Amino acid sequence: MKLLILAVGHKMPAWVNEGFGEYTKRMPREARIELVEIKPEKRAGGKTRDQVHEAERSRIEAALPADCERVVLDEHGKDWSTLELADELKNWMRGGHDVAFVIGGADGLHPEVKRQANRLWSLSRLTLPHGLVRVVLAEQLYRAVTVIHSHPYHRE
Repeated sequence: MKLLILAVGHKMPAWVNEGFGEYTKRMPREARIELVEIKPEKRAGGKTRDQVHEAERSRIEAALPADCERVVLDEHGKDWSTLELADELKNWMRGGHDVAFVIGGADGLHPEVKRQANRLWSLSRLTLPHGLVRVVLAEQLYRAVTVIHSHPYHRE
């Protein structure tokens, strides 16, 4: 099973790449994390938010595998604890499908991307920098795997 992170944005600061890389290299073979960066649409030429959303929606849909679980990160989504995430991850592993986590760009996500999601998940009610979301998401996926395997990384 692959855990895909589809993130609108590119050219992240070194600290984002280093933090993200640290957790992805710790992941076991059966739950590899793969980052797919989606080129953000430029706001040049007076493009509206709707036009930006539509262009990014097309790019996201083109990058999504046909048969995957779609989890959209959204501040209005459901709050999961680490243990609840571990339970979700176990279920996804049993199902054998890839899981795609979608992180929007500076203007958020097209409403249709949210509607087509299997789950809306909130890492926080705060608006977080998108690079930081990548790092936190990778760390939480690693933490969930350690919970599943009874590794001492996570402590209750």
